[in-house]
Amino acid sequence: MLDTIRNKLDPLQIRAFKEYGRRVSGLGVNLALCDADAELLLMCSGGVFESNTEQLTQLSRRVIEESGLDSSGSNKVTVWHFGDRNTVLAALLTSAHDKNGGLKASGVVLVDLGDADGSAAAHTDSTYWMEMLRLLVENFQASTKADQQIEMVGTELAQTYEELVLLHKLSTNMRVTEQDANFLQMACDSITEIIPVEGIAVLLEKVFGNEQYLGVAAGSGLIDIDDEMAAALYSRLAEEISCGKESLLDSEVDAPFKYDWPENIRNIIAVPLCGMDKTDSHLGERAQDGSRIIGLMVAINRVEKQDFDSIDLKLFLSVANSCAVFIENGRLFTDLKELFIGSLKALTNSIDAKDQYTRGHSERVALISHWIAERYSEIEPLEEEHMHRIYLAGLLHDIGKIGVDETVLRKKGKLTDSEYECIKKHPSIGAGILREIKQMRDIVPGVLCHHERIDGRGYPGGLVGDEIPLVGKIVGLADSFDAMTSKRTYRDAMSVKVALAEIEKGLGTQFDEKVGRVFLESNISRLWAILQGEPGISEAYNGNGFTEYGAAAVGTLIR
Repeated sequence: MLDTIRNKLDPLQIRAFKEYGRRVSGLGVNLALCDADAELLLMCSGGVFESNTEQLTQLSRRVIEESGLDSSGSNKVTVWHFGDRNTVLAALLTSAHDKNGGLKASGVVLVDLGDADGSAAAHTDSTYWMEMLRLLVENFQASTKADQQIEMVGTELAQTYEELVLLHKLSTNMRVTEQDANFLQMACDSITEIIPVEGIAVLLEKVFGNEQYLGVAAGSGLIDIDDEMAAALYSRLAEEISCGKESLLDSEVDAPFKYDWPENIRNIIAVPLCGMDKTDSHLGERAQDGSRIIGLMVAINRVEKQDFDSIDLKLFLSVANSCAVFIENGRLFTDLKELFIGSLKALTNSIDAKDQYTRGHSERVALISHWIAERYSEIEPLEEEHMHRIYLAGLLHDIGKIGVDETVLRKKGKLTDSEYECIKKHPSIGAGILREIKQMRDIVPGVLCHHERIDGRGYPGGLVGDEIPLVGKIVGLADSFDAMTSKRTYRDAMSVKVALAEIEKGLGTQFDEKVGRVFLESNISRLWAILQGEPGISEAYNGNGFTEYGAAAVGTLIR
């Protein structure tokens, strides 16, 4: 007869003992199972006699108390023998307690052989049953160990999977157009989903005036880093790295703190963000590979563990490396944009330099074109990249004048028919130049069509109405407005009022009705203030003018 008292252990383990009890009950012995608190969980009776359950629980408690478990990790099974006439055999069930091999009691299995006066099993040879019990427990230990190893491997695989997902997430979001703060915050949030901490932050070198310092670029949680703490973190991390270590790890788990920390810190990890920047800086400490430390990632107070371990360290180093690569790529992209911008500025300046009366014309047309595109997007949505390309088309609309004779450009009198035909070639020349640059091909329509007219009387293609692309309509209007309000060799500048009246008059013939109306109904006085560089207005619109806004526009070409 099988009698389950209560079920506290693993159901699969209980089921295994039930099956064993069913098999041995036919031999007339009783089998009992107690948990680690010496409480009876299972009694399997052979039907020959009844066991004293109170005695069995007392014997179980004695086995647990006297077994002397330690951290040796020994799996040797000891079978206890109790009684002379009423013989009870017992063996301790153990399972691993920690990764170091320490053991803990899982329970006690007992075999009651009965009295020697005849009320006992048919086969009561204690030696036989001792061996049977030993084999049973060894099988239990092996099965438990295998289950624990499978569970541990599963946990490690799950952790590794989460780490790979995190690193993949970082790599797929490592776009040079992403802002540093957004990427770094995502990195902090993502790593704390895998390694829970009370506080985390990323510190990067920053410049204020002539001063360089470490400032918090991203972070979350209960972590307070002022200038003094930032300087201490940097110097201590640099000291650890100079001693051949990869990071700063400090806690009082195995020994007192190496450094003095605020009272709320129980353990702390800091890993470097390294770049190949050669710039001189008081933050000039070098890592072992010669790269310069440009910042660090720090976290405090590991949750669910006493301290940060080697697995945590590896993930922090990987994430910090991804952050450093992102920052370095961003800086390289900025350098590339500045180089491109410098080249464009030199190119446009060379065009304007051919005629002193058109100096600054290209930049003004670019700004006016962008102004019109912004207003136009309020009635018909335009993507930001489209507006950037309109700006660049305005900037480069006259690039074809490189191929026009300076004497024609600077002529003060009326142009001859052949000279006018020469001038009319500059849109086609400019488009031909830009077509050879892959990244500039989206700019070509604006350069080619900025002298087309709605009525078809423009050049070079004589396009009519909607045959003219939007960028051509916008740049053409911007070019005309700046030309009318600028002094030329053949006439004085018009006033803004007169220029606007001329545009009104040209709607539907020279200029597109919709584009022209959007421009005329905009805040022209503010636009004029921007173009004239009035303090406080020009800066509010486009910062440092061409350099800053041009950087954003150029970014759409080379990303």
